[in-house]
Amino acid sequence: MPLVQPKNPLHGITLEQMVTQLFETWGWEQLAEMIPLNCFSKDPSIASSLKFLRKTPWARTKVESLYQWHLRELKRRAAGQDPAG
Repeated sequence: MPLVQPKNPLHGITLEQMVTQLFETWGWEQLAEMIPLNCFSKDPSIASSLKFLRKTPWARTKVESLYQWHLRELKRRAAGQDPAG
């Protein structure tokens, strides 16, 4: 039986989905400013970023944290709590 994690916002989300959504939201340049990693600043691509992030747990943690923040911001804006949005 699959493990259900209702309180884990990353449950069921792949690293590829996270990187793709962050890239589509901010682009490589801004993403590299938010998380200064060479995989985002030097000849970036989804594939090269995934290769690096899968081998580097501390970098993956930073991407996961940014993605979780992004999800909270989207939820906040959808609920009308962001006066600037």
